[in-house]
Amino acid sequence: MIPLRIGGGSLTIEDVVEVARHGRKTGLAPEALARIKRCRGMLEGKIKAREIMYGVNTGIGEFSEVALTDDQVKRFQKYLIYNHSAGIGRPCPVEHVRAAMLSRVAVHSKGRSGCRPEIPLTYVAMLNKGVTPVVCEKGSVGACGDLSPMSQVALSLIGEGECFYQGRRRPSKTALAKARIPVPGLKARDGLAAINGSNLITGIGCLLLHDAERWVKSAEIAAAMSLEALLANMKPYDRRLHELRGFKGAVTSAENIRAVIAGSDLVTGKLKVKVQDAYSMRSTPQVIGAFRDHLAFARRQIETELNGVADNPIFLHESDTVLTGANFQGTPVSMPLDMVGAGLCMVSVISERRLNRLLNPALSVGLPAFLTKGAGMFSGLMLSQYTADALIVESRILSAPSCIQSIPAAADQEDFVSMGMNGALKTGQILENARGVLAIEFIAAAQGLDFRNFARGKGTKAALAAVRRVVKHLDEDRPLFKDHNAMAEAVASCAVLEAVEAAIGPLKSSW
Repeated sequence: MIPLRIGGGSLTIEDVVEVARHGRKTGLAPEALARIKRCRGMLEGKIKAREIMYGVNTGIGEFSEVALTDDQVKRFQKYLIYNHSAGIGRPCPVEHVRAAMLSRVAVHSKGRSGCRPEIPLTYVAMLNKGVTPVVCEKGSVGACGDLSPMSQVALSLIGEGECFYQGRRRPSKTALAKARIPVPGLKARDGLAAINGSNLITGIGCLLLHDAERWVKSAEIAAAMSLEALLANMKPYDRRLHELRGFKGAVTSAENIRAVIAGSDLVTGKLKVKVQDAYSMRSTPQVIGAFRDHLAFARRQIETELNGVADNPIFLHESDTVLTGANFQGTPVSMPLDMVGAGLCMVSVISERRLNRLLNPALSVGLPAFLTKGAGMFSGLMLSQYTADALIVESRILSAPSCIQSIPAAADQEDFVSMGMNGALKTGQILENARGVLAIEFIAAAQGLDFRNFARGKGTKAALAAVRRVVKHLDEDRPLFKDHNAMAEAVASCAVLEAVEAAIGPLKSSW
């Protein structure tokens, strides 16, 4: 794979996934390196002229009015990183930290941060050689950026803290030495430039968006299987219906579901269906489509942040200007992430409602109660619904927005913060729950289809085969937790999605 050149063009969510998760090599584009050097030259000129600049020769936050002596400026960088490395909890996943590092290098590549080139170049070398700082998962309030976690990353720049390297947790100094990466140290401005942005939120957001966009396609496949098992009226999936309303997500969702079911007796008129189905069957394109439209918005927001100058202060070398502001504020990405979590929960709810119709003999159009032939002796998938319901209630609790939960800090200097890290972490938990709910719908829909005797859609047939490679038909009761967990892993790896797309071609995206 061709190395990713940071600063030579716009980055995408897919670029972050390739570097953070799959180890794609990266480097600074020559023009980016030139911009960084020009900006640093401007800063050093101002330092020599003893111009007062926030975070360079002043304290930070509530201490921004305290000017530092020349000797203090030298020592300030180390203490800044020390006192901001104040997180708590288990280490972030390696891919999250790698995504954050890439996001921070992207900020530096704009040539507006004033740091030495050694700072982003060291992060690039660490990414390429698999040296990943150990970072506590909790402690960021999402403004001034992700100060605490990014400070733990920055400890590596002075050879301190810990790093994961070659499968082991080691002192950073040891890991960097083994990887033959020089420790650059920190000079004026380098410390704040390394930490002052919402880069961990953005990095996690990139990975979450990538996974949620794939999950929503799996949700459409599960819906198609359930609709076929429930003998749904497919008129609500007519493209013309959704084009008349005009929401792109609904048009896409309906089209994907039709594509999966194409070729089924359900759409050729051979089967008798109801004139009108319940909302959970006929509103699926509108519900999933609304989530699709929000995913498209969230993608725009996160990619804007990924390609923007999220720092403070910002240096404009062309006009010899220093601007202070709040470009570290995480709200532009934390608010969309909150809604992604709520959207995952919402689509999980309608998935569970279709599950209910599959299991309830009063609603399932002739399917056996709880999808078992031995009702009474056996309970079939009765308890699977309990599990889905438990996951949904947890996700509902987690769906309360974090972006409205600001708690003032730093003697009220930082009196509004985004709480975006809470949003990113809880959205990750909701996604994990959503995979479980979808796994259970897949299991039930496959069981229901096994009881139907008519020609299935080409995509549905491929999906059923993919489910059966993971979970066998439930002839008689057995412990279901193994099936649930195995299918949830299959949803996470997109096993059903890949099988369906191999059979009928790629499902469409709306972003």
